[in-house]
Amino acid sequence: MSSIDERMAELEIRQAFQDDALQTLSDVIAGQQKQIDLLRRELERLQARQEEQSQQFQEVPNEPPPHY
Repeated sequence: MSSIDERMAELEIRQAFQDDALQTLSDVIAGQQKQIDLLRRELERLQARQEEQSQQFQEVPNEPPPHY
C-alpha cells in the first residue's frame, strides 16, 4: 500500500469517527432541546398557577382578627 493510500485510509477512518461523534452530539442537543421545551412549558404553567393564587389572595382582606 502506498503512502497516499495509507493517508487516505487514515483520513476516511477519522472522518467516520468524526461523523459518529457529530451525530452523537446532535442527538444529545436534540434531547436537551426537548427537555428545555418541557421545562419551559412547566414553568409557564407554574407561573400561570402562581398568578391565579396571587389574585385569589389579593381579594382576601388583610385585616387583623377580631380579638386584637
